[in-house]
Amino acid sequence: MKKEDREKRDEYLKGIVLSLPESPGCYQYLDDNGVIIYVGKAKNLKRRVSSYFNKEQQTLKTRLLVAKISDIRYVVVNSEADALLLENNLIKQHKPRYNVLLKDDKTYPSICITNEYFPKLFKTRRIEKGKGHFFGPYTNAGALHALLELIKKIYPLRTCNLNITPESVRQGKLNSCLEYQIKNCPAPCIGKISACEYGKMINEVISILKGDIKVLQENLLAEMAEKASALDFESAQEIKNKYKLIENFRLRSEVVSSSMTNLDVFSIESDENSAFVNFLHINNGCITQAFTIEYSKKLDESDEELISMGIVELRERFNSNAKEIILPFIVELPIEGVVVTVPQKGEKARLLALSKLNVKQYKADRLKQDDKLNPEQKTTRLMKEVQAALHLEKLPVIIDCFDNSNIQGSDAVSACVVFRKLKPSKIDYRKYNINTVEGPDDYASMREVAGRRYRRIVEDGGELPSIIFADGGKGQMDAISSVVKGELGLDIPVLGLVKNNRHKTSEVITENGDIVGLKQGTMLFRLLSQIQDEVHRFAITFHRDKRSKRQTASELDNIKGIGEKSKQLLLNHFKSVKRIKKAGIEELADVIGKAKAEIVFNGLKS
Repeated sequence: MKKEDREKRDEYLKGIVLSLPESPGCYQYLDDNGVIIYVGKAKNLKRRVSSYFNKEQQTLKTRLLVAKISDIRYVVVNSEADALLLENNLIKQHKPRYNVLLKDDKTYPSICITNEYFPKLFKTRRIEKGKGHFFGPYTNAGALHALLELIKKIYPLRTCNLNITPESVRQGKLNSCLEYQIKNCPAPCIGKISACEYGKMINEVISILKGDIKVLQENLLAEMAEKASALDFESAQEIKNKYKLIENFRLRSEVVSSSMTNLDVFSIESDENSAFVNFLHINNGCITQAFTIEYSKKLDESDEELISMGIVELRERFNSNAKEIILPFIVELPIEGVVVTVPQKGEKARLLALSKLNVKQYKADRLKQDDKLNPEQKTTRLMKEVQAALHLEKLPVIIDCFDNSNIQGSDAVSACVVFRKLKPSKIDYRKYNINTVEGPDDYASMREVAGRRYRRIVEDGGELPSIIFADGGKGQMDAISSVVKGELGLDIPVLGLVKNNRHKTSEVITENGDIVGLKQGTMLFRLLSQIQDEVHRFAITFHRDKRSKRQTASELDNIKGIGEKSKQLLLNHFKSVKRIKKAGIEELADVIGKAKAEIVFNGLKS
């Protein structure tokens, strides 16, 4: 956009902002094409919209949004509660580019009780107004089927599609089916049960679906006592069986005291890109609804804003009219007649903890799914975790780790292992013989090897590591740092990996001497343990190879003109250097030929 056009646009938007009312409402930002790119709500429209154009308060994401705004529309409403509901509806309708995106678009099943003379009950994913009374939606298929199975055991409701009317029953126009014969249906079609008795069963089913189990049980106990008093023991036994089935179901689903009635519980887990809001509805101590939604962040939305949106969305979706909402922190909810509670202890705190457990598990499951679909994204996320835990300025894309190995200074070696994007890069591993150090001096060995490695990389224009680890304490760290930072002037963080007395990776020493403890089982602990174990394995294997080679060296190694193959043939045949010395030229020639036999014979004699 040209400077002239931009100034003209800014003047136009300024005029709109100045004329905005100081009332509750919703505002919409439009781009050059007239497309709604953002929808927001406000207690005070003028103050809220003005804040977007205050450069001192703008974040990078807000600046990107403001640069796209070409027009502003707004709707004034009566209250902040109305603004909250309108915002939710407008976001779902227009799906603006810069609003949080609700990622859950599934249709979950509900239970319908039809508006017929003899109602039916069935599972459905289509909510048709006027067709009947709908309960749900149910997000857990197992819980839904368990509920339907319970209802089927207790209440044999009809399942047919017959149009049963009082006239058709009275005139005997319909016939019973197999369901009646196997006692799965009371046959209202032929008048075997009255509309009043059938209606009573439906009311009890509605009580179960609403979670009013306690009231239903009290009614059943009263009815059972009445039947027993009238000596109708058969009917009393049937009611008792029904009561037991309902009681078993209640005990399985109750999580707190049955005095906890009609509560909504919400919790949130968020990160840089996403937010997850969990919802539990409690009635008579039972969880009757449980669901988690995911939002994809676009601007720098706070947890308070996101949980407010989740509350409106989920209460509307699950038709909740609870008068108390339990939250992990105070949120201004412009919903009339609703009390917000932030519990610290007791049964409500237990419910909040349960909601938090659910939302954390959901987030972990979603991350696992995303990691399977996009391994590169998982690697970047894990590198960011390492970066945050170790307070690094850059992502740890390349990690070098050094370790020394020697026995009282003999056969001294050093090794460097390299991890690229948190995976071992074995092609980049390096072994070093210690050339300039006499005796067992770990610090001097570290200085020599670090100097050799990084001078070579700088001279060749190679890729330097993001971070360097020394397997050892502060002395080893300082030795590497004196070369890397002091002599070569490279800005690479150098940290130390320390093991405990059980030889397990336990802590990291930072450059300023701070100790970062490692909690077992965490991703950082597993990574650093793997790096430390790998460099130790690589260094000690090299040391053993070198020591073994020295110990198996023989006089044959000093004879010029005799290669490895000839030496091996002689040792395999004669079994020892001593026997080779005793052999004549003819015996040697039978194994390696006359010319080489003479060289060996003369070499050993000399």
